[in-house]
Formats: sequence, C-alpha cells, structure tokens
Amino acid sequence: MPTDATQTAALHITKIDIPERDRVQLVTLLNETLADALDLQSQVKHAHWNVKGMNFIALHELFDSIAALLVEQVDVVAERITALGGTARGTIRRAARDSRIGEYPDDIRDGKSHVAALVDRLAAYAHNLRLAIETSETIGDPDTNDLYIEISRGIEKQLWFLEAHLQA
Repeated sequence: MPTDATQTAALHITKIDIPERDRVQLVTLLNETLADALDLQSQVKHAHWNVKGMNFIALHELFDSIAALLVEQVDVVAERITALGGTARGTIRRAARDSRIGEYPDDIRDGKSHVAALVDRLAAYAHNLRLAIETSETIGDPDTNDLYIEISRGIEKQLWFLEAHLQA
C-alpha cells in the first residue's frame, strides 16, 4: 500500500465500529481501487471512441456498457471511502498518477486489438480486486469485502465478454 501522507490523512469522525488503524488501511486500499477504476473507465471510453472495423457497432456498444459499469463501481468505492471517514481521492490527475493499470496504446484502431488491450487491462484490474478481497477479509471488514466481491464478479463477467471475442 502507498505510504503517501495524503492517503493516510486524518479520518473524519464516524460511529462505524471499525478501529481507526483498520479504517486507514481500508481507505488506502479503496483509494487504490478508485484510481484503477477511474483510469480503466477512461481507457475503455478511449477504445469506445476509437474502435474501427467490421464489428464496430457491437464493440462500440460493449465498450460503452463496460465503461458504464465502471462508473457505477467508482461511485460505490468512493462512497465506501467516505463512509469509513476517509476522503475519496477521485480526480483524474490523481487517478493517472496512482493507477496500477498499464497505459493504453494510442496506435491501435481495429476491434481485435482494442479487445486484446482491454482484456489485459481488465485482467490486471481483476487481479488487484482479488488482492483487495483478501486484504479486506484479513482486516475483518465484511462490508468492504462484500463490496470487493461484487465488483470482482462484475469485472470478471465483462472480462469473459471480451475474451469471447478472441476465442475460436
């Protein structure tokens, strides 16, 4: 987890009965996810805007639905951060700085290449979510753990949709 002092700034007062040290860890974890999700959502929109080829409309719509799911997930993550007394670090600049998702290539246009690039990025995000599931379980917060499980389930479904385009 990052040791950035702004990530672990004082929490707001809350009656949630999770010890403050655990809430600090959870807020840091959730802010990492927030950065990844915001970055990934923007990369999926990039693919949505720039895809070309015979399957254009199908991929254009699929990419848009994935981006919409990520917008919903961003909101849920940010709200959990603030419920725990933290500050959601959700600006685009912060997301670009803190994201653990690889940069999206600017030089691809065809549908298959976009699908492959998005598969790699969704797989990385899914991996990070699985680690967050383990961490939130270890900390002992079933609500944050459940949030991560639900987000992971949705992302793995989208990953399946994308991978199906690459499988024969």
